[in-house]
Amino acid sequence: MGPRAAQRGVTFIELVMFILVVGVGLTGILLVYVNTVRYSADPVTRKQMLAVAEAMLEESALMPFTYCDPDDAAAATAAAASVAAGNCASTIETIGPEAGESRYTPANPFDNVNDYAGFDTTTALPAGIADIAGTVIGSLTGYSAFLTATAKALGPAGSVIAATDGNGAPQALLVTVTVTAPGGDSVSLSGYRTRYAPNAVP
Repeated sequence: MGPRAAQRGVTFIELVMFILVVGVGLTGILLVYVNTVRYSADPVTRKQMLAVAEAMLEESALMPFTYCDPDDAAAATAAAASVAAGNCASTIETIGPEAGESRYTPANPFDNVNDYAGFDTTTALPAGIADIAGTVIGSLTGYSAFLTATAKALGPAGSVIAATDGNGAPQALLVTVTVTAPGGDSVSLSGYRTRYAPNAVP
């Protein structure tokens, strides 16, 4: 009889050790994956927060930014943000809504980007995320939005647009929208708005 043929394959012990090593490695990878998914924001929730923030930021930024409140008799002709002959008749546009103005009041709605400063969907009526007509969006129950508008200088050194003009009225605004989801996650978007058309009334 010839020499014994060389054996091929793995022993039972080697197979068990291989399964053990691969199992431990896969367990570690799966634990990392599970923890990552568990603590990351739900993509749908994040998209909804971004959509609300973008819509509110665009809505406010598209509003007029005038010397006088757009309801002022001289808003379309005023030459400066002051109450005087040739300027505002009675109401200079300042940060925050004028008395009685609301996002949802057809008779006296927000009519200037400044009016959105301090707007909070948790205290507005109706409460909650609603469209411009005041219809609450049911699928966004539990979400909230808060807007700030602050005078802030804009531009590089040497060509800065000052935060306020010579009369102390805002002429460059930083508008920030913060949207919070039911679970407490939040997202903020910011944009600048300058007073480039001070007599453009709606």
